[in-house]
Amino acid sequence: MHISQTNPPPTLSVSQLNRQARTLLESHFDFVWVEGEVSNFAAPSSGHWYFSLKDGGAQVRCAMFRNRNQRVKVTPKNGDAIRLRCRVSLYEGRGEFQLIVEHMEAAGAGALQAAFEALKARLASEGLFDAARKQALPESISRLGVITSPTGAAVHDILTILKRRCPAIEVYIIPVTVQGEQAAPEISSAIERANRWQNEGKISLDALIVGRGGGSLEDLWAFNEELVARAIAASELPIVSAVGHEIDFTIADMVADQRAATPSAAAEMLSPDQREWQDQLKAMEQKLQSLIQRKLADAARELEHLRRRLRHPGHQLREQSQRLDDLEQRLQGAMQRKLQTAGTRLAHLAQMLDSLSPLSTLQRGYAIVTDSNGSVVTDASVMSPGDKVEARLAKGRLLLTVDESE
Repeated sequence: MHISQTNPPPTLSVSQLNRQARTLLESHFDFVWVEGEVSNFAAPSSGHWYFSLKDGGAQVRCAMFRNRNQRVKVTPKNGDAIRLRCRVSLYEGRGEFQLIVEHMEAAGAGALQAAFEALKARLASEGLFDAARKQALPESISRLGVITSPTGAAVHDILTILKRRCPAIEVYIIPVTVQGEQAAPEISSAIERANRWQNEGKISLDALIVGRGGGSLEDLWAFNEELVARAIAASELPIVSAVGHEIDFTIADMVADQRAATPSAAAEMLSPDQREWQDQLKAMEQKLQSLIQRKLADAARELEHLRRRLRHPGHQLREQSQRLDDLEQRLQGAMQRKLQTAGTRLAHLAQMLDSLSPLSTLQRGYAIVTDSNGSVVTDASVMSPGDKVEARLAKGRLLLTVDESE
């Protein structure tokens, strides 16, 4: 037997073959959307999901790893119709063609998503999402309306948060269906009713929470209805939309005056924390006490200053009494000196007067002669014999009759 010496073709190991096949598949296909029915579902302790996706004519193995399936709200079960966004690959260990799932949703969600995007674009073009038309939330809430299911987890979460943070807020539950065909009409009607109560003065509300707990796109669809969006936009009461979980986003969230990631977050947004109030009041109390103490200290210093300036009335009275005594003594001294001076002057004047007085002349032997009228007679020619005259002497007087005048 003759063996050819030409080079044989390269031989691949099974691993090499599977790896090349995997590389070829992954490089040839981009992300694809595939729809089918779940079968052979398995969720081992690793947290990864493994299942088959089938239709009437074929099936394909699928793997959805833990970091991706954690985003799925509802674990699928055999028989569920689902829609996958995935990469085409091959499991080298068994040489199995498979899909690596990145996103999972219920079959039919694509149509809902398209309807969502269409309504979103139309309402945006009308300006319903504009920040300029949104109302500011009140700084303080006394009465709050909550439009949601009366039996769901959302209302329980809201009431729990409000009771813990600010139990003084009055809460009015306006019960509605939040899922199904009747949900959107009931929600829009409840919004209109709350505004009507406000306008008619029946119930004065400060704001509304409109929402529900989480769910699939179908579960939340009532909050993507145009009827609800228009009711929210027309509301005169400020509205906080709280639909689903943090990753859920609805048309109602976009139209509302404020969006909360969850119903609990909405309750926190609209309620002050009473512990923060207590801390603020305590800080204000401490500040007030400090101001009062400072005022009292300032007043005490001012009082001490005035006390030092203010003398006891008894002291002033004693000073005034002493001053009166001093003035009295000075007055008396001045009067004595005045009298003494006046006496001396009087004596001097008396002496001068005495020196000029006719009485002094009388002492030297002269007499003062007056006629019958009391007039001093200084000229003998005015007298006639027989006239009566009086001669005043130093001692006594003489009544005389004129015999002759010269």
